[in-house]
Amino acid sequence: MGYNKIQQLGFRTVDEFLDFLPEEELELVETLRELILETCPDVQERLSYNVPYYFRNRRVCFLWPASIPWGKVKMQGVMMGICNGNLLNDHQYFDLGDRKQVATRIFDKLTEEDFDLIRYYLQEAIRIDREFE
Repeated sequence: MGYNKIQQLGFRTVDEFLDFLPEEELELVETLRELILETCPDVQERLSYNVPYYFRNRRVCFLWPASIPWGKVKMQGVMMGICNGNLLNDHQYFDLGDRKQVATRIFDKLTEEDFDLIRYYLQEAIRIDREFE
């Protein structure tokens, strides 16, 4: 495991990242990962900031579990972010908050409605990414 001074941990592979997660986060991350890879089969998964990011032409989205620290930011559950979320048609499900670009949503469980909405917004994120081809 490599070392990141800010986070005080570091992973070389997605498998190392997954092995680190507590069970409740692991289940959510694996489900969201599967949904991302099914909905966007041509994305490439790689670690940035010790969490999985999904790329095509640019960063499309990411998964950030609460057990992976970032400075003094505290959260629970698993955050999913749309990297160019400012370009989404709406921000009712994924929220920009006080950010200029990244829209996020934090999950502590997933419902059938969540699956449909996540698929919709992932397709939107891919549409946005295609504009950078």
